Amino acid sequence: MTILVTPRLRLVPLDDSHFDALHRLNSDPVVMRYITGRPDTPEDTQSMIDRVKARWAEFGYSWWAFIRRDNDDLIGTGCIQHLNRDPAGPLETGWRLRQDAWGQGYASEAARHMVGWGFKTLKPELICAVCQPENTPSSTVMEKLGMHFVGLGRWYDMDCKRYDIRAGQWAASPTKARFDAEAEA
Repeated sequence: MTILVTPRLRLVPLDDSHFDALHRLNSDPVVMRYITGRPDTPEDTQSMIDRVKARWAEFGYSWWAFIRRDNDDLIGTGCIQHLNRDPAGPLETGWRLRQDAWGQGYASEAARHMVGWGFKTLKPELICAVCQPENTPSSTVMEKLGMHFVGLGRWYDMDCKRYDIRAGQWAASPTKARFDAEAEA
């Protein structure tokens, strides 16, 4: 399974060893307000881990735990997966962070490396991301990635904005150049 290393984070495939930290993250109603709209139960957290492990086995990608390199603390999670969990759908990236990690660039850093890995390894035509219209911080991260708003739709039983970046746009973007420089470091 794939481990990604960024300047400040290690992205490791999410597994049972992350249950406690993941449940703390997913049971925070403020973190989850734009994801499911409610805090996760322990059963929800275990179901997520089980689903993620199965996807890693089937596809070779899914959700990563974001681990700070300086203290081994799990501060969030993120993914490359199929939009709406439909294997026929386009690849999607997404993320969630603990509140104390907000506003420090971790989402942009992790997303840059997930998308960079996705284009380099999986070679899709595009990668998308979705968020609820009110989720301005996530929209901002999507725009920093070089993604472009393409419209509104319904995914994960929610009305969402969708952003896309095509392979050619990624290849010519300053975000890809930054990813390349960080990946070589």
